[in-house]
Amino acid sequence: MPMYKVRPFQGAPDSALLAQHLPTCMYRVRNVHHLLQGGGSDAAATVSSSPQDYGALKDIVINANPSLPPLSLLVLHSLLCERYKILSAVHTHSSVKYVPEHLLKCFGEQTRKQSRHEYQLGFTLIWKDVLKPQMKFSIQTMCPIEGEGNIARFLFSLLGQKHNAVIATLIDSWVDTAIFQLKEGSNKERAAVLRSMNTALGKTSWLVGSELTVADVVTWCALRQTESTNAVPTNVQKWLKCCENLAPFQSALKLLSTLPTKEEA
Repeated sequence: MPMYKVRPFQGAPDSALLAQHLPTCMYRVRNVHHLLQGGGSDAAATVSSSPQDYGALKDIVINANPSLPPLSLLVLHSLLCERYKILSAVHTHSSVKYVPEHLLKCFGEQTRKQSRHEYQLGFTLIWKDVLKPQMKFSIQTMCPIEGEGNIARFLFSLLGQKHNAVIATLIDSWVDTAIFQLKEGSNKERAAVLRSMNTALGKTSWLVGSELTVADVVTWCALRQTESTNAVPTNVQKWLKCCENLAPFQSALKLLSTLPTKEEA
């Protein structure tokens, strides 16, 4: 004898029954009923790696200290410009008395040719007296992101590159290594990192795998900004040239040529 008696459902299509019994929260999900009614291809088309994936994201605002310009943001800005229509701007905060002309024009000559709503993303850099770069965007419920490495991770994620957990962990490790050991570490730490890089680049074209990642961007910028590129191992030297052959790195190279060297500073 069966323990329970279940009355069979009759008289309605499966999708209609499912839609009727969805929890209240599911009604907030865009196109959920459209998916149930066989509109999967159209609904899937709404999923993309565009900035809209982050909800109300429209404008990215970054505060950075002009005495320590974050080179990786220039490279990532160029990469994003290859994918999106970006409205770029550079401003100076009242906490900073003077900003060199080359920093005010680090995004090039900005001429607004279209109305604001025709751009996909706003990218504003504010030169401000801050200890570390800070990024804010228009989702009010999210905290600001602090630190060049963390901001670089976020910006690169807008390019839509996907990785499994192992690769993502390796990328994160290289980003942290670039910031804390190459850029802020001792000479001994830098030498150890260069040896590790040389080993990794002997196996693959880029630091992690066969394509450029945020690890390459942040590490290249750290090496260039600390002037650690004069005596580097062979594989690292080849990798540096590969990075600099890519157009997005040219804006950072141009800015580097205007910055004072350690001896001049």
